Amino acid sequence: MPIEAKFDSQSSTDGPLVHCLYDEATGSWQYVCVDQDSKSCAIIDPILDFDPASARTSTESAEVILRLVESEGYKVDWILDTHPHADHLTAGHWLAQRTAAPHGIGQKVRDIAILWRDYYNQPQSFVPDNCFDRLFADGDSLQIGRFETSVMLSSGHTLGSLSYVTGDAIFAHDTLMHVDVGTARADFPGGSSLDLWNSIQALLALPDESRVFVGHDYGTESRTEPACVATVAEHRKNNPHVGGTQTRSSFIDLRDKRDDTLGLPDRMLYALQVNLRGGRLPEPEDDGHSYFKIPANKF
Repeated sequence: MPIEAKFDSQSSTDGPLVHCLYDEATGSWQYVCVDQDSKSCAIIDPILDFDPASARTSTESAEVILRLVESEGYKVDWILDTHPHADHLTAGHWLAQRTAAPHGIGQKVRDIAILWRDYYNQPQSFVPDNCFDRLFADGDSLQIGRFETSVMLSSGHTLGSLSYVTGDAIFAHDTLMHVDVGTARADFPGGSSLDLWNSIQALLALPDESRVFVGHDYGTESRTEPACVATVAEHRKNNPHVGGTQTRSSFIDLRDKRDDTLGLPDRMLYALQVNLRGGRLPEPEDDGHSYFKIPANKF
């Protein structure tokens, strides 16, 4: 079963219940954010399982989420992606079909699509307006039961990454890593370490007790269990990249030097052509099968 760990995060300030589900294969966290009064929820950053060796997809992880939703009697108000992921394929389209919930992402996915049309030499592909039900702008809001959820543009990791703020819960995608790790890379096409710093400062200006839920975790030398949530106050004090006395210039220097040493995620060239389609595989060809297009010698 792809889901390797899961736990619930309860609010201390009448915020949402958050079910946290971890995928060991990609180091990714998926979330179900719940208004317990109405039993309305949003599913955030769900994974479509993928085997790079065989280029085969499956929906086992998404089915785990669906069973959780059904067993708890939740109504799915939204399927939300924070950005077009490079390390996993989104199950957003599959879950939207099965729940009849709208699928949303940031409107700057249009600009990301332009970049990747060139990389894949597919000038007519990736039309986000046709693949998502809602493209959010910075400052937009959406409703999850009684919770008005604010949309924050949090560029840096990608140029179109969003954070969703629901009560005391901040879904900060790949902007921050867990508090004992630091921050995520900013060297993907359209990324920027300066933008990442500025986005993180906006997130860490939110109330101290806010819970920050991150997109990935790979553990540390001293921590083997996956972790995903810490408070804003904990990040301000202890995050090794942006906490304490770290400055903008020291962060940019650290982030840029570290990013120069990183290779591409092994799913990236598969994932972007699916995620820019909202989770759909490329259109089947005349034999009924979909085919990935992988650029050679471009990265």
